[in-house]
Amino acid sequence: MPDGQRLRRVFEAVPAEALAGRGVATCLGLDDPTEGALWAVYDAATRRRAGPGAGTVEELVAAADRAFEGQLDGSDAARWRERLARRFTEGGR
Repeated sequence: MPDGQRLRRVFEAVPAEALAGRGVATCLGLDDPTEGALWAVYDAATRRRAGPGAGTVEELVAAADRAFEGQLDGSDAARWRERLARRFTEGGR
């Protein structure tokens, strides 16, 4: 099974776990933006740290889907490389 298909199967199970209040498993191959978006789903589902402007659970699940698509298409990694390059060119600030 190609890596993208494996990751998609893994990702598809995680939002349900987060919505059920079981948290987000790590070391599944999901990148930081995707894991962070899934933790936001968990926080909203369990009413932890969900303050004004946090978005509805449905909006947060959609954001997690977008973050995962960014992992698959490489845009998450490209943004990370850009931030890293900026840190070096700005003297580590």
